[in-house]
Amino acid sequence: MSNILYIVAIILVIAWAVGFLGYNAGGIIHILLIIAVIAVILRIIQGRKIS
Repeated sequence: MSNILYIVAIILVIAWAVGFLGYNAGGIIHILLIIAVIAVILRIIQGRKIS
C-alpha cells in the first residue's frame, strides 16, 4: 500500500511541474503539489515496515 502512495506522490509532483511550467491552471496545480508533499511526508514518517 505504501508503494502506491509513493507512486501517487511522484505522479502528482510531475503533474504539478508540468502544470506550473506549461500552463497557468491557478490554484489546482498547487493543491496537487500540497497533496504530493503530504503523501511523501507520510511515506517518510511511516518508514519501511518489514513484513
